[in-house]
Amino acid sequence: MKISAAFPPVPETPDHIVLAEELGYETAWVYDTPALQLDVWMILALAAVRTERIRLGPGVLIPSLRHPMTTASAIATLVGLVGPERVIIGAGTGFTGRRAMGQKPLRWADFPQMVADTQALLRGEIVEVDGRAAKMLHWPGQAAERPIEVPWILGVNGPRGLEAAAKMGCGVFTSRPRPDADYAGIDDVILLGFGTIMDDDESIESQRVMDTAGPGVSVAYHAFLEQRDARLGTLPNAERFSEITGDMDPATLHLSLHEGHLTQLNAIDRQVLTPESLRIAPFVCHASEVPERMERLTAAGITEVSFQPMGDVERELRTFAAAAGL
Repeated sequence: MKISAAFPPVPETPDHIVLAEELGYETAWVYDTPALQLDVWMILALAAVRTERIRLGPGVLIPSLRHPMTTASAIATLVGLVGPERVIIGAGTGFTGRRAMGQKPLRWADFPQMVADTQALLRGEIVEVDGRAAKMLHWPGQAAERPIEVPWILGVNGPRGLEAAAKMGCGVFTSRPRPDADYAGIDDVILLGFGTIMDDDESIESQRVMDTAGPGVSVAYHAFLEQRDARLGTLPNAERFSEITGDMDPATLHLSLHEGHLTQLNAIDRQVLTPESLRIAPFVCHASEVPERMERLTAAGITEVSFQPMGDVERELRTFAAAAGL
């Protein structure tokens, strides 16, 4: 099991990535959420010039937010800073990069081609964009030499996405793996893992535990509501969540729903989450419980856990690293 870390692109993130490297984390994934935090590529570049080993990449970038040439150039910039062996690219359809702006995720009919166009540009090929031929025209010394080959990971959960990833030769990034998920033909299966390692005298009732793990747990409520997923009804206090959100203006609900996404509990979350809600997170536990949980994830086909620290980020990176045996 590989152990990585995920971060929102905020001012402190380059410092936290430096610490993650010191602690032995495999990869630093940085979210692409421009409506919520800073630019993912600038944060990755700042981390690149301060680190020597840890792999770096967006986890996950949303292709529709940028022209494919802009994305290809950004990837080339990162490769030029650290080399292709330290770059990995995650791409997704837009939860929360699009949802936070009131847009639906990209259609699966369009998403694979968007990824393929950027990959082709990085290989130095001509791609048709907006009806015209496009190619990376960077001369020697202006960017990393083409072809630029780096691994790609797709943010997927459902069977259609898994099938597409396998056909494209990509790994997958998941936050809510389905019990019947089939990872056949996929080498890299990465779980975005939320939680907090509790102190020996701490319980799930602790306010610190709620404030730290709660933002990761609340994402399930947000996602199931927006996806009209029946699994929402299985979550603790789901009736109260539906009541609150049902009384809000649907035209602006997404603005309130995604405030604080993956960093802090917002006003809706604080009315809904209970200590019982925290049990859906894979790592709200004591350090002694982590090995057994890792074994269960391995048996389910997960090959890498990407832990997102919240609250006291340095404390969370250190305690999870120790519990995971880094």
